Amino acid sequence: MTTNGSIPSLDKGDAKRPPTGRPVVYGTKGVISSGHYLTSMAGMQMLLNGGNAFDAVVAACYAAGVTEPLANYSLLAEGVFMLYDAKSGDLLSLSGQGTAPNKATVEFYKSLGHDVIPTGPGEDAPLSFTVPGVVAALNSMLEKYGTKSLGEILEPAIHYADDGFPNYEYMLQRLGDQSIRDQFALFPAGGEEIFFDDGNVPEPGTLLIQKNLAMMLKQMVTSEDSRNGSREQGIQAATDEFYQGNIAASIVDFSTKVGGILEANDLASYVPKYGNPCKTTFLGHEIHGHSTWTQGIMTFQALNILENFDLKGLGHNSPDYIHIVIEALKLCFADRDAYYGDPDYVTVPIDGLLSKKYAAEQAKRIDPKSAYPELPLPGDPWKYSQSDAPSERTQTPEQGKVKTGPTGNATGTTHISCIDAQGNLVCATPSGGSFSKGVFFPDQGASISSRIEMFNFIDGHPNRLEPGKRPRTTLINYIVTKDDVPVMTFGCPGGDHQAQANTQLILNSLLFGMNPQESVEAPRFATESVPDSFYPHSYYPNRVSLEEGFPSEITSALKEKGHGEIVRTATCGMGATISRREPTTGVMSTSGDPRRSCYALGW
Repeated sequence: MTTNGSIPSLDKGDAKRPPTGRPVVYGTKGVISSGHYLTSMAGMQMLLNGGNAFDAVVAACYAAGVTEPLANYSLLAEGVFMLYDAKSGDLLSLSGQGTAPNKATVEFYKSLGHDVIPTGPGEDAPLSFTVPGVVAALNSMLEKYGTKSLGEILEPAIHYADDGFPNYEYMLQRLGDQSIRDQFALFPAGGEEIFFDDGNVPEPGTLLIQKNLAMMLKQMVTSEDSRNGSREQGIQAATDEFYQGNIAASIVDFSTKVGGILEANDLASYVPKYGNPCKTTFLGHEIHGHSTWTQGIMTFQALNILENFDLKGLGHNSPDYIHIVIEALKLCFADRDAYYGDPDYVTVPIDGLLSKKYAAEQAKRIDPKSAYPELPLPGDPWKYSQSDAPSERTQTPEQGKVKTGPTGNATGTTHISCIDAQGNLVCATPSGGSFSKGVFFPDQGASISSRIEMFNFIDGHPNRLEPGKRPRTTLINYIVTKDDVPVMTFGCPGGDHQAQANTQLILNSLLFGMNPQESVEAPRFATESVPDSFYPHSYYPNRVSLEEGFPSEITSALKEKGHGEIVRTATCGMGATISRREPTTGVMSTSGDPRRSCYALGW
């Protein structure tokens, strides 16, 4: 006989629920996580067949281009990668961010009456066509660090595209957006016949077959097979087919047909770029990420500022904690919009932006009791930089322009992370090719990137449009080292929420000691007090977004500190992944974000 206070028998169920809705996924041979279970399975197949983490991530990225089209990612778009190769010791950033075509000049757009680069929804979408970069980056990484042929890598993606895979709820929910149908109809032949069932959203579990996308992948494999030579030469032949061969010709022909700006030389001259990462230190770790052709160092700046506050004492996700983090992020956004740009084209005071002394100065600008009512003015990192400052302060895009309206990237992108038994760590954030704002290329079965919409036309600004230049992309991810040993990867899709979410993920993990799944599932928040990176660059001064999971009293407490509109939102960054490797045992762990159809696998 039991009393009311007794613990029930465990044969009827657990006495206490697990702390997370999904488990931490562990492995000793390898772990992989992505935005969809079939994407993860494509990568895991490579590991099971003797491949390494590079093989797995390349296979998963190609598969995601088939299985995650409503995550705003296609193989005619871009991707950014952080990688560590245990054999060589290389810890590198890899840019597969596409560049501005040769026709894309400020003068060209102004002659058409535009003061920013337009894109869809609508007929102006071809004016934002961006050189596809992700295929070149994937093939380069496979060639340099992988072990398998491209044909082996593409087997899962070709199978998913040619034979079909089941439509799933997360994708179909987004497919119901009327703007997708409208955009398909503007540029025949759109994807209507492929993705819809007689004009209706398909039922979950029905098959999605993408024959033309499969054919494009097969064309690359045929080119690889026809090149007599080494594995590397075969992969290069496949890349040449995409950027200089029949695939390239088809892309350019359709671009011309719909009034786009891509030319053959734009594709033929594209080269992915490896680089030494930027980095900062935080709680005994070094965090490595991309330079200012992305918004990546925003996270570093935020962590440097937040070191000056007792965040742990404030309490995780308390009103005081949220306030301090948001105000730090506002300062970082102000610097991003003033100073970030492609460092191959402009001088950026990166050393000043990452200076701990500069961070301490910026921290003093935060009032613990009062919020900035709009985006604050940028700081002055030049005085902490060894580079020479310009003679005049450059105008930032938002000054004098306050817009409100829909966000330009509501459906996010995707993220993939893999660690293998050899100690290789790779993470990828591929993106671009929105159905609702881009143009669907029928022969490739994919929409093309519009990422150059992130440029501006301001003379002297580091992110001013120039042909061949990379737009300051929102795409980012990170590798963390401790005592010079790579131990973690971080990544979270979500446009301007990416740097904000990654900052919170790192704090969750390194400051509050959460495991990868706890860190990912913890409720997140974001400031919207910055012009959106995506067209039409909407701006909501002093708005704060809170996910579900925050108690109602948080809203009143934030308003007392001067925060304006507090909105509840489904996600502040979706598809986050943290992967970890314990150096002493080699045990790996990873996570899957329940905010979307993410899935993690371990072996």
